[in-house]
Amino acid sequence: MPYTINKTNNDPIVVITDGTVDNTTSLSLFGKSYSGFGELLNEDLVKLLENSAYTSAPVAPLRGELWFDVNTNILKVYDGSSFKPVGGSKSASAAPGSPAAGDLWTDSDDGQLYVYTGGAWKLVGPVYTSGQTQSGWLIETLASAGGNKVVSSMYAGGIRVCILSKETFDPTVTQSGFDPTIYSGLTLNSTLGAVFEGTNTQASYVNVASGTAVNSNTSLIRGADFVRADESDDMLGQLTIDSDLGLRIGDAQELTVTVSSNNVTVAQTSLDKNLKFTVNDGGVTKTPLQLTGADGGIDMVGDLTITGNLNVSGAYNYTESEIVQHADAFLKVNVGGGDIDAGLIVETPDTNDARLFWDQSEDYWTAGYNNSYSQVIRIADAVADGNAAKEKVLKTSAAGLVTVTNVSLAAVGSAITTGDTSSVSVPTIGQVATFGNLWGGSAKTVTTNDPTGGVDGDIHFKYVN
Repeated sequence: MPYTINKTNNDPIVVITDGTVDNTTSLSLFGKSYSGFGELLNEDLVKLLENSAYTSAPVAPLRGELWFDVNTNILKVYDGSSFKPVGGSKSASAAPGSPAAGDLWTDSDDGQLYVYTGGAWKLVGPVYTSGQTQSGWLIETLASAGGNKVVSSMYAGGIRVCILSKETFDPTVTQSGFDPTIYSGLTLNSTLGAVFEGTNTQASYVNVASGTAVNSNTSLIRGADFVRADESDDMLGQLTIDSDLGLRIGDAQELTVTVSSNNVTVAQTSLDKNLKFTVNDGGVTKTPLQLTGADGGIDMVGDLTITGNLNVSGAYNYTESEIVQHADAFLKVNVGGGDIDAGLIVETPDTNDARLFWDQSEDYWTAGYNNSYSQVIRIADAVADGNAAKEKVLKTSAAGLVTVTNVSLAAVGSAITTGDTSSVSVPTIGQVATFGNLWGGSAKTVTTNDPTGGVDGDIHFKYVN
């Protein structure tokens, strides 16, 4: 006899003939006297236990049937047309695929809850990620002597930036950055140096009263203490311009003071105009320094005192003074210039300069004129032995002697006589030879006869008694 299988509401879904198996539903339904039904029955029970856990939905599901979607690890129920999540949220680092309207998803990375609207995931809360820490408005209750006060605190990155309150009170527990009073309206955290930025079209009042501030808050500044921008005004404190754009002065903004890479530039921007520095000298205004715009030069009046070094890369020109005076004992030139000729040049009318300089290639002083220069002789350059140190300047030895190889005389003394014992004149060789004829009291003659053993060309003396 066939089985008629009914649903919970008694609606029949299938009639199973004896000895057959029906797969109209997700389960295997077998008829009377079906052989081998034990395996199919057990598999049906397992499917029920695991809610048909699989990558795809059960075939021919019934309304109310459960299916565990292993793709998303979500338990779903068949509503007669499709499988819908049973409830709760899916926790994952990425949004679940194939969501249905009303599905919930917890972003495990950011710690935020989203709901699927049918077209997109919308953030439920919190408004900040776990990495951003507490940010945004938080409603809080603060205890005070006058009872609990409900306030709204604005946080940014875990720091309370301000407190919004409808009344002024002192919290029982001191709030960091808001000590001691929370004011009606918006109170900023004093430890942050927070300020309001933007445009304010109207303030409740500006205290312009003379004398001391009329408000009990002594930090309130009188309007009279603000510097006017539309007319002349005075300042008692220091003016700081915290910008490299600096300062501009003049109806045409001729004078500017700017900064670039910590270098300061003071500029006169008008064409060919001067920049003057004046002083009050006994009631008389004088201009000791002027930067001339027409030629880019510097005009100075009065004495100039330099306590450091004076480095000049160009030429030195004088107009009135003919003598340059220096109090220093030495004048040093070619500082850091390397091993080169250096010294003193006197310009002459015919441009053939006279020079006194150090010859670096020879390592001695040189002087001269018209490109003809010679060594300046020092005592250290002279020698006592002219024969041993030829072409050197002679000087006497410790004994007062001078040694030379040859001497050419331009002028000589008179002939030497036997009675002359005091003359210091230099005789000629002929005078010496003549004097030699009297040596020994006898006259001497010269002969060219070769003596025994002589050689042609020998010269020898013969004494004649």
